[in-house]
Amino acid sequence: MAPLKFSANISWLFSELPDFSQRMSAAAAAGFQAVEAAWLYDADLTELQRAREAAGVEVVLINTPPGDVKAGDLGLAAVPGREGDFRQGLDQTLKYAKGLNCKMIHLMAGRVPVDSHRHLVAKEMEAVFVQNLKYAADILSKEGITGLIEPINTRITDPRYFLDSPHQAAAILESVGKPNIKLQMDVFHWQIMDGNLTQNMHKYFPLIGHVQVAQVPGRNEPDSDGELNYSYLFRTLEHLGYRGYIGCEYKPFESTTKGLGWIQQYWTHGAFS
Repeated sequence: MAPLKFSANISWLFSELPDFSQRMSAAAAAGFQAVEAAWLYDADLTELQRAREAAGVEVVLINTPPGDVKAGDLGLAAVPGREGDFRQGLDQTLKYAKGLNCKMIHLMAGRVPVDSHRHLVAKEMEAVFVQNLKYAADILSKEGITGLIEPINTRITDPRYFLDSPHQAAAILESVGKPNIKLQMDVFHWQIMDGNLTQNMHKYFPLIGHVQVAQVPGRNEPDSDGELNYSYLFRTLEHLGYRGYIGCEYKPFESTTKGLGWIQQYWTHGAFS
């Protein structure tokens, strides 16, 4: 079995450093060969390109812009009436992705509008989501880029987020029917919403394009106290033949470097315990 590969999510890790360029360098110094991030758009693209090249890391994933955060946006792909804003944001993301040679983009669904009831707007939001994903798939396929959709739990993290379970995501992917739109499995969110991780990982493995990890419920390092047995979960991914990166999207319990013992153990011994 091939060893698992890990990327540092520099929106979460190395946040002791003020800018993404420095975080890329710190990630490389810690042993990571790849990084990912949520939103890089306040950073100068040319500077990010220089930092990536100097650090020698691969940028594997970035997100589409959230929209107007002050107004409560967290993605736009499923939000009715915001199709133009979504396409504009996709153009910006594509510019950064091409500039950084990044081959995956998380197409953020967004939130159920304020004062709307989820069950009353679900069909409309799904239709908008499917339409926007089909549009994105055609644009991204020309650049060899994969689009991802990620369920985010509505029990703890974001009660209004539209896409909140792997089952809902799988149904939407079936409606989209595009091979370059895949499922992003954040184990933290899947555990909170549904549990049953072994069966869900096997069932949805053909759809999975990217994986992210954090402990539950604290969202700290995988070896911190919590519900999840990552030694078992990593072995499961190995046995399934997962070849993509695993994004380290967690809140360091102390400093980032102090919390990297778990991954250094994996890199050294090829196992996590």
